[in-house]
Amino acid sequence: MATEVKAHITGTVWKIEVKVGDTVQEGDTVVILESMKMEMPVEAPSAGEVLEIKVAEGSAVEEDAVLLVLS
Repeated sequence: MATEVKAHITGTVWKIEVKVGDTVQEGDTVVILESMKMEMPVEAPSAGEVLEIKVAEGSAVEEDAVLLVLS
């Protein structure tokens, strides 16, 4: 079952820390968002493999936007 990793704030994708095929553990930082000059890490909610990345570095995202999908 796929798990969507969503943005917890509105901001800009500052850095993507993973690539498709990477294995992550629960709590690993997968994306860093920038909002109001602050860097906010987005952590994997569960362990899994990165199936799809839905954003690019520099793109603007709204709160609850899907950033990536884990298996």
